Amino acid sequence: MMNQRQRPLSPHLQIYRLPLTGLISISHRISGIFLSLALPALVYLLISIAAGETRYQQMQSALQILPVQILYGLMIYALLLHLCHGVRHLIWDFGAGFARNHLIWLALIEVISALALTGLWLFFTL
Repeated sequence: MMNQRQRPLSPHLQIYRLPLTGLISISHRISGIFLSLALPALVYLLISIAAGETRYQQMQSALQILPVQILYGLMIYALLLHLCHGVRHLIWDFGAGFARNHLIWLALIEVISALALTGLWLFFTL
């Protein structure tokens, strides 16, 4: 019998390092799930606006609490990351950006754009 090394049959996360494009793809899916879970917050926001000034003021005071502001920022980042990823898919639909170096650059531009847009959004709204 030959002397065999003990190694896993398939790569796992301790050995295999996901490329940036893989991490972005997973982030896109996670942000979509997070946006679906955040939908009740949007409904609450719209109801409080429609219910009158008193409910709107209550909603505004709730947005002053730090954990709520953090969740708000994460929701905005998830929305903008999802949007930027959609723009990247539109670029792919035109047949551009499939070279390996383009994939990495588009992924970096996507993340940086989402961060910059989130920063601008939060700067002008909070």
